[in-house]
Amino acid sequence: MRASHFREEWEFKATPLLLTLAASSALLLNGCATIDINQSIARVNRDAGTVIGGTLTLARTDSERNELQGAATAILARPLSADDAVQLALINSPSMQALLAQSWADGAAVAQSARLPNPLLTLDRITSPGSLDFGRMLGVGLLDILSLPQRNRVALSRLEQGHLQLAADVVEKVTLLRQAWVTAVAAQQSVSYAKQVNESAEASAELARRMLEVGNFNKLQRARQQAFYADATAQWANAAHVATASREALVRLLGLTDVQAQKLQLPDRLPDLPAAPRGPEEVGSAASRGRLDVRAAQAAVSATAAAQGLNGLASFTDIELSIVHNTTKDRADGQRTQSRGAEITVTLPVFNWGDLKRDGANAQMLAAANRLESTVRAAGSNLRESYSAYRTTYDIAKQYRDEIVPLRRLIADENVLRYNGMIIGVFELLADSRDQITSVIGAIAAQQQFWLADAALQSAILGKPMTTQPMGMMPALSGGSDATH
Repeated sequence: MRASHFREEWEFKATPLLLTLAASSALLLNGCATIDINQSIARVNRDAGTVIGGTLTLARTDSERNELQGAATAILARPLSADDAVQLALINSPSMQALLAQSWADGAAVAQSARLPNPLLTLDRITSPGSLDFGRMLGVGLLDILSLPQRNRVALSRLEQGHLQLAADVVEKVTLLRQAWVTAVAAQQSVSYAKQVNESAEASAELARRMLEVGNFNKLQRARQQAFYADATAQWANAAHVATASREALVRLLGLTDVQAQKLQLPDRLPDLPAAPRGPEEVGSAASRGRLDVRAAQAAVSATAAAQGLNGLASFTDIELSIVHNTTKDRADGQRTQSRGAEITVTLPVFNWGDLKRDGANAQMLAAANRLESTVRAAGSNLRESYSAYRTTYDIAKQYRDEIVPLRRLIADENVLRYNGMIIGVFELLADSRDQITSVIGAIAAQQQFWLADAALQSAILGKPMTTQPMGMMPALSGGSDATH
């Protein structure tokens, strides 16, 4: 058989019904859900801008990655502020880039679920002693076409869920990063004061040793000074390790390379406390603009409700529509006979009526509604807890700044005068100096706790509650003040 004759025999001619289905499918496809990662990232930058404080970017090409690396190098050229740390992580951290890429992949899968399955084309060639039959059949899922608007609504709700989840994940990462920056700066700041305590203890221990040699100290007094010095040395070593560990934790969250980590510069001290704390009215007003957790729970309810309606009919049966065009060729005279028609395939609900599937959908809807109610009820409680931690740590840090540290400084000045007047001895003076340094270390810890609570509060306002792990303040170092008694 010649090639042209063969192509003619296998030609599939479109019927009016097929054209109608194709046109309807094209119109329906125009309204299908789709995913644009750039728009999604722009929404995250807008919705979580108060916490992010920077621009979230996904690098997809080598040139884009090189551009971001150049921006990261410029940031690392100066001491890293909290906002700089966030921006550096947004453009430099591989985990942040992975989060965006995975959100893109998940969104694409959701959008794909709303698309129509491709039609199935069946071709057959059957030979009999008197004839040659060519069969052509094009089949589509009729329920797939009829349920496309419903599946599109499900996909749109799932995409909204994915966007809100991405925003919540970014807020969580940024909050952890801000807290890691606070911890690293505070730990670095505390090391220098722990060193001063150690140097004071070393001076006391050396003086006690010499006084023991000349008979002015007994062994108990000397042992107390030496024990205090040993304890101060251990605490200094521990403070140095905490500073190193907290710095490395920050390096990991920033996603720095070894070369970048060597360039990392932290400020010498934490930022000053704000002049006044945020009021509860301001916090409540900011939180009422739309919490991520409540919006995500609402989107879950919408998606579950749409899926429930979709599963209602699909749980009973499935329907496929096929367009058939057959050609029969008589081998004796070469006459051809054309036959056209349609075929409908229906799944009969004989053994499975889909009741369990519908029960599962109803249960999912009930669970989603209760999760929404639980989220709404917990939202206010989470916000009040976060605000309480914020306000309490502010008051404590302010108390250290305005009362405790100035009083310790005043006591130290007075003791210097008493020492100069030979009212107290050198050991009392050194012990008082250590007490003053310890109060400064406590002030740093209190200031650290405030900035940790501040970051957690910003996250809670947006609807991503974060717990602030309380960090124990360095215990007061004492033990040398009674050396002369």
